[in-house]
Amino acid sequence: MNAPQPVAAQVPLDRSALPAPVLDAEPELVELYWAAWELAYQHVVTREGAPRSPYMDEGFDPDTIWIWDTCFMAHFCKYAPDLFPGVESFDNFYRPMYDGEPTSLKIHHPDNPPLFAWSEAEYVRHTGDLDRVRWLLRDRAYLQQHFAFMEGTAAGSRFPHSNIATTIERVPRGYLWEGVTSGMDNTPRAPIQGEHGTSGGILWFDVAAQQALSARSIADLARLIGELDLAAEYDAHHARLVALVDDFWSASDGCYFDRFSEAPHDFHRVRTPAVYWPLLAGACDADQADALAAALADPSCFGGEVPWPSVARDDPAFRPDGMYWRGGVWIPVAYASARALADHGHADLAHRASLDLIRHMARTWSSYSPSTIWEAYSPTRPAPSTAKDDRTPVRPDFCGWSALAPISMLIEHVLGFRVDALTSTVHYRPHLPGRTGIRNLRVGDTRVTLISDDTTLTVTTSAPITLSLPDRTIPLLPGHHTL
Repeated sequence: MNAPQPVAAQVPLDRSALPAPVLDAEPELVELYWAAWELAYQHVVTREGAPRSPYMDEGFDPDTIWIWDTCFMAHFCKYAPDLFPGVESFDNFYRPMYDGEPTSLKIHHPDNPPLFAWSEAEYVRHTGDLDRVRWLLRDRAYLQQHFAFMEGTAAGSRFPHSNIATTIERVPRGYLWEGVTSGMDNTPRAPIQGEHGTSGGILWFDVAAQQALSARSIADLARLIGELDLAAEYDAHHARLVALVDDFWSASDGCYFDRFSEAPHDFHRVRTPAVYWPLLAGACDADQADALAAALADPSCFGGEVPWPSVARDDPAFRPDGMYWRGGVWIPVAYASARALADHGHADLAHRASLDLIRHMARTWSSYSPSTIWEAYSPTRPAPSTAKDDRTPVRPDFCGWSALAPISMLIEHVLGFRVDALTSTVHYRPHLPGRTGIRNLRVGDTRVTLISDDTTLTVTTSAPITLSLPDRTIPLLPGHHTL
């Protein structure tokens, strides 16, 4: 079978089709932004025998695709959907898994974190494409089928489209899973066989939270197309899963922990940024959100100059050079965490941590050779994380999901923009002094440019929009506006 071919080999990237950030005080972050797009464009590939081509290649294995890599890549593809096939790449999972279509790609871990529904819901906020929502929920029921797959598939199941057996299993008190399938490979959350009781198995709270996130996303999408019975069904799933997730909360620690699968089901006390999945899923009250925010602000936990290490800095398993998921900083987990915090009352913290993370990536770009974007980052110095051997660096040119920070986190949390094409709204929360903003931001079919300095805000829009600021909402007609 022919190897995948980058689209960039035939068609150069058209930067004029992309949003252009303005950040005069830190041009190195803008430089990294453009580098991320260029590297990501090398991962738009075509392949003979793929159900959908071109598609986004994660940068790990040219013959294999991963659900959570692809779902996360969609969160930057949404800013340039004409050039970057984000949700379109999901067809390479949907069609083999639920239509039985043959494929030349192998799906590694079909029971990877179930993020399709969340990524589809975020995508429609940017494109306004309700026809796709009708196709997903009414015509194909792909999202409902994937939710059911995660609930009902037996551990050890094998499928012709996959090169590895599943590990997830729904049991009365939660979900059995394991580190590699969860995406967190060598995380110390996965205890050594026999460490506790006879099996060492644990119940993983994050998959319960991710299923809750999926249920909420399906319900929200169903409401957009008037499928109120379907929305009510998945609202009920969400409520049930929120109650399950709450069983993993330790009030005395202000943290979520996995539980051992055997009686007495004690907490397995390892703190990782997986704790932000329940917050993203709408499973936390205000006090829990505050406790999780405090963990990111704490330099002994997930804070410090390089935020979001993959295990808390005060954990005995933490490794200062990363050792993959024993301290390495992983951009997709940071992205989900920042989104969760920003959406639940902690936008300023999400801004500060995102800015620190992107600055760390920029320092690594300028001081470490080769200058590239890495699979994961060291939590202590401007360098890539070490791999599982704690010696060799992780994979370079990983755009791939690592483009999320210099693109999406820069736009959403550093510059402060969120869009909603369904209501033609641009939400803008300014964080930084000086001249900042964005040009050519896509809101459905509308293009918006917004530049602010310390005294003036100028907006140019190609169609009517609503500009939502922290203190007021302003309807704007097409044209140029000075506010």
